[in-house]
Amino acid sequence: MADTGWPGCSKSLKGVILDMCGVLYESGEGDGVAIPGSIEAVKKLKASDLQLRFCTNETQATREKFVAKLQRLGFDISVSEVFSPAPAAVAVLKERALRPHLLVYDGLLPEFDSVDKTNPNCVVIGDAAEQFSYQNLNEAFSVLIGLENPMLFSLGQGRYYKETDGLKLDVGVYMKALEYACDLKAEVVGKPSPTFFQSVLNDMGLQPHESLMIGDDLVNDVGGAQHCGMKGVQVRTGKYRPSDERHSTVMADGTVDNLAQAVDMILNQRN
Repeated sequence: MADTGWPGCSKSLKGVILDMCGVLYESGEGDGVAIPGSIEAVKKLKASDLQLRFCTNETQATREKFVAKLQRLGFDISVSEVFSPAPAAVAVLKERALRPHLLVYDGLLPEFDSVDKTNPNCVVIGDAAEQFSYQNLNEAFSVLIGLENPMLFSLGQGRYYKETDGLKLDVGVYMKALEYACDLKAEVVGKPSPTFFQSVLNDMGLQPHESLMIGDDLVNDVGGAQHCGMKGVQVRTGKYRPSDERHSTVMADGTVDNLAQAVDMILNQRN
């Protein structure tokens, strides 16, 4: 009988999905820094018979600039392998003929160049960092509260993330503020949205039970993947905190020190 637990499930895997910030690298000044062993771990996965994709809620740069940063850090990665919220949001906006008011980081604005933004009938919020001023949040609130059927799209819903100088508030905090002020529920584009994870699985042509997600965010990476039917493994890097292993609603299928250890465990099971 096939082993469905971690790491025995690695024998039947066909694909691996990696979170990026906190798993591959720590963001911060300049390009940030690669987490020890992560560059080699990605090389090992690419040399194996497993499909590999990268799934991120990064919304401070276009995919092209984000991937270029990781390449400078030494990672073998291409734009076509990376799934991020902004392109997915653009597809939703076009499909529903929506015109967004954008509260996003300036570096992400080019992703929305093809979308009509005149006379907004919805709001898109991302990790705007310093752009999360009272004035900008109030402008987003004013757009939403003035609509008969207000729609708020959030590029992820993380509470915080880790940079080299400590933890930083993420978009979910501001999403919740607008939800509360406007008495609405945001539509999340990105992790942990099942639609977002399914788009990655569709690209690989795999079923959920054939895939494994590795991330540092217990709820959005691990829990989101598990909700789709995948296994989810948490690394003790990035935003990981010891209290994650005592979480009331989400339990990782496995917890490892870092990506390098996870990859070695996967490949050892397959040899």
